[in-house]
Formats: sequence, C-alpha cells, structure tokens
Amino acid sequence: MFATPAFAQAAAAPGGAASSLISFVPIILIFVIMYVLMIRPQQKKVKEHRAMIEAVRRGDQVVTGGGLLGKVTKVADGEVEVEVAPNVKVRVVKSTIAQVVSKTEPAANDA
Repeated sequence: MFATPAFAQAAAAPGGAASSLISFVPIILIFVIMYVLMIRPQQKKVKEHRAMIEAVRRGDQVVTGGGLLGKVTKVADGEVEVEVAPNVKVRVVKSTIAQVVSKTEPAANDA
C-alpha cells in the first residue's frame, strides 16, 4: 500500500556532469562580457594616461587633477613644476596631471 523509500526517490538525471557544466556557462559568459566592456577599456585608458605623463616636457600647458591650469617649467623624476601665474610656480606629482592642453614642439637639441 505505501511506497518504500527506495521507490519514492527520484531517478538520477542522465548526463549529470554535462548539465552542471552547462549551468556554469552563463556565469563564465558574464565574466567575459565584464572583461570586454569594463576592464579592458579601463586598462587601455590607464596605459594612454601613463604614456601622456611620460611625454610631458617643459613648455606644455597642463591641467592638474585639482583643476590648476599652467605651463610646465621643470620636469623632475616624479614631479613637475607648473607656473600657474607670472612668478608663481607650483610643484605637482606627475600622476596628478589630468590633461595636456597644448603640446610644444621638441627643440632641435631634444631630438
């Protein structure tokens, strides 16, 4: 009259390993999409900023991260001296330069 516990259990689904692999496909797909749409463009932007910082030289007009606009008067190892007004010079860290507004042409002896 009553079913025994052995008969009441559901049968195992065929292809158990394949179905578990298929269930991970959406998660893997989400990570791939995040990499393509978010991580890779950010890495490219950081690489371009690093190249721009390395190319800064005397005479360039720059904007710092704090919003100061000025002309580069001296380039040192990790910092830059920026003239924000006549006879007013500020030392800033190279990495805080947000944008190079106008680039100067290299001098003949700089090449």
